[in-house]
Amino acid sequence: MGVSKLKIPKICEQCGKPFEAKTVVTRFCSSTCANRSGREKKRQTKEAEHKQTLLEQSAKQIAEMQTRPYISITEATILFGISKDTIRRLIKVGKVPAINLGQRLTRVSRSHIEAMYTTVELPEEFKKQTIRLQYETNECYTINEISEKYGVSLSTVDKIIRRNSIPKRQVGRFVYVPKEQIDKIFASR
Repeated sequence: MGVSKLKIPKICEQCGKPFEAKTVVTRFCSSTCANRSGREKKRQTKEAEHKQTLLEQSAKQIAEMQTRPYISITEATILFGISKDTIRRLIKVGKVPAINLGQRLTRVSRSHIEAMYTTVELPEEFKKQTIRLQYETNECYTINEISEKYGVSLSTVDKIIRRNSIPKRQVGRFVYVPKEQIDKIFASR
């Protein structure tokens, strides 16, 4: 076999140092960096598996927590995503009833916290004006008429029609678009 005289400048994926590779597929500057990369990849897969098992365990705990009327402060932070300080502040003010069973055994009412944090009133959406989809040909422009009237190209007219979702209707070889909607768009420009 012949020896390659190629010297391809590359950067090591592990340590980030520049080196000259002898093949196109070389990724690391040395065997040490290759070994480190392999160990790091194994560690990452192990961590991912560990996170998955923790997630499965916590899902069971959360399901069990949701059935109890009183939960600990730590469990409340997990369930509702609020800090321990916020819960303690709400207990101190009296907005959340709590029972102190001893040191580090404070239990809060789950239903009261749910009532505080799960009911969010959203403002009513503005009612959109109803848009007619059926127009007579005398209430419409053709694309050529729009182009001539407003001095824009045919492609610009087509883009405006698509961007603003203007209804169009083809009769024969002409495409008709409602005059009122086109006039509104070009009046604002």
